[in-house]
Amino acid sequence: MNYRLPKSERLHSEKLIKELFNEGSSFFLYPFKIQYLIQNPAGEETLQVLFSVSKKKNKKAVVRNLIKRRMREAYRLNKHLLSGLDQGVLIGLIYVASGPLSYQEIEAKIKQSLSKIQELIPGKIEE
Repeated sequence: MNYRLPKSERLHSEKLIKELFNEGSSFFLYPFKIQYLIQNPAGEETLQVLFSVSKKKNKKAVVRNLIKRRMREAYRLNKHLLSGLDQGVLIGLIYVASGPLSYQEIEAKIKQSLSKIQELIPGKIEE
């Protein structure tokens, strides 16, 4: 099992971020708003993820960074839930709660979010 989260799996391209928010679909699962976009129907199996925390609701940078660290760690350990995709997917995990939640709560919600994304994406490779 590869538990790494290299830069190639993080969404950092401004063009792709704009595409995700302009053309992507979304759903809400407290404390996250999840944006996703099926990038290319057949071809590369790139899975890229973006982590964001609202500056409006979490004023202090220390708190925002703590939440992002917890989100990244929970995603890194549970990204295997999205294995078996035969297409590129962009995912944006936006934290909308005010104040930090515990790591266990964040991890549980990320697991639910990844499972829901897995259900919503058509054309999965059956293993």
